[in-house]
Parts: sequence; C-alpha cells; structure tokens
Amino acid sequence: MKIVRTASRAAQICGVAGRPLVLVPTMGALHAGHLSLMRKARKLAGNTGTVAVSIFVNPAQFGPKEDLSRYPRPFARDCRLCAAAGVDVVFHPAPDEMYGAGYSTYVDEERVSRVLCGKSRPGHFRGVCTVVLKLFNIVGPDAAVFGEKDYQQVAVIRRMAWDLNLACRIVTAPTVREADGLALSSRNAFLSPEERAQAPVIRRALLRARDADNKRPGGLARLARREIATARLAKIEYVEVLDADTLEKPGPGTRELVIACAVHFGRTRLIDNVRRTVR
Repeated sequence: MKIVRTASRAAQICGVAGRPLVLVPTMGALHAGHLSLMRKARKLAGNTGTVAVSIFVNPAQFGPKEDLSRYPRPFARDCRLCAAAGVDVVFHPAPDEMYGAGYSTYVDEERVSRVLCGKSRPGHFRGVCTVVLKLFNIVGPDAAVFGEKDYQQVAVIRRMAWDLNLACRIVTAPTVREADGLALSSRNAFLSPEERAQAPVIRRALLRARDADNKRPGGLARLARREIATARLAKIEYVEVLDADTLEKPGPGTRELVIACAVHFGRTRLIDNVRRTVR
C-alpha cells in the first residue's frame, strides 16, 4: 500500500494505476462503516483495479464553532485498517496542500444543499463540494463510494457530478450500525457513557416514523420528534420528512420519503435517516 501526501504524487501514482480506479473519500478515524465502503470499492475495482482512500479532515466544511480542532486523527491506525482492507493507495494531504496561500475558489451547489444540514450549517456543503471535486481532479477515479448515513451529502455530490459533467460514478453503501441501532460515526467516540446509552433513541424514532400508519409528512416528523424527546440529553436540531429524490417538500409525484434528523448529545452532533415508500 502506498501512502502519498502531495497532490502531484497522488495524481502520478493514480494516473498509472490499474483500472478501474475507485476512490473512498474519508476524514479518517476509520470504523466498520468506512471498511464496508472499502470492501464495496474493492468489489467494484476487481482484482486488477485500484482502490484509493483519501484521509483528510477538510477545514472548509467546518463552521467556526464546530469540532474541527477535536476531530480525531489516528492516522497510523487508519493506515493499518486500510492495508488490512486491501487498499492500494492512501492520499493524506496536509491542509496547506489542498488550500494553499491565497486560495479563493469554491464550488457551491445551490438547490439540494438548501435544506437539512445545509440550512443549519451554512457553508458546509460548499466545503464538501469543493474538496470532493478537488479529490476527483487529483485522483481521477472512475467511481467513488459514499455511505448512505450522509444522505444529503450523497445527494449534493450526485447533483454536482451531474451538473458539472463529471465522469466519476457515485456509488453508495448501506449505513453500518451498532447492535443497538446507532449509526457508526467517528463522532460516537465523543459521547459520554450516559449520552451513548441514550443515543439509540435516534434510530428508534426514525423506525417508528417509517412504520407508522400516519401518512402525512408533518405527522411523521412530529412522531419522530416526540420519540427523540424522551431522551433527556437529546437536543433536536431538525427532523424533516422530504421527497427522497429531490429533498424538496413531498408532492403528488413523490414515490419515496426520506426521514432525516440531526440530534445533539452535549457537543456531539449525530445524523441519521430512513426511507419510507409512499403507499
């Protein structure tokens, strides 16, 4: 497994790598969810292709009061996990490598990013789109694999890829969960024991809304909010029910809903979602 730290070296290595070349963009602090993305990438790449993983805590997607400084960075451990998963290339640039002096160019998706996390975290998806496009340009992947836990992120990246005529195919993999239903996240490590014990309420609330007889989006959202509110330490940022395809208000043509939420436990922000077929 090759570890590279500069864009020029990553482009050089990936430019002569076996095809297909599949990228898994991450911010590190890898867990079983990330490993499932790598396994999917390995399957897509096949025996003769190349799997590349980027490990970069992207400052452009963090707000001024968010957890950039305390985001975990266990790079040596991450590399061991990548090697065990059969990764061929790890791209681990420093912030100055990606955003040099005088950097002033950003990518802004203006429709799918307006709601949910985009509404509560202004500028977040500008940072996501910018770094993902830069990674695509540097590595040149045929496909990139993302997790479905970050539902809106995938939707925004798909929109960017379509709008900008990017050749990279966007592939998703299912959310990986703990035995009690909590979605795996690098931020779970920040939860206190009491917060961790209450956090599975998120999954319970989403499943209750998904399976409810109530068919009205507003009713489903209220049902999920009431369930989350039973956890004393939970602070709801949003619970929304939207068209799963457009992330807009459901209408007569809606075939599937996404029920998405962001919930804080202390300083730790957790997101999750489920989909529900319109019956």
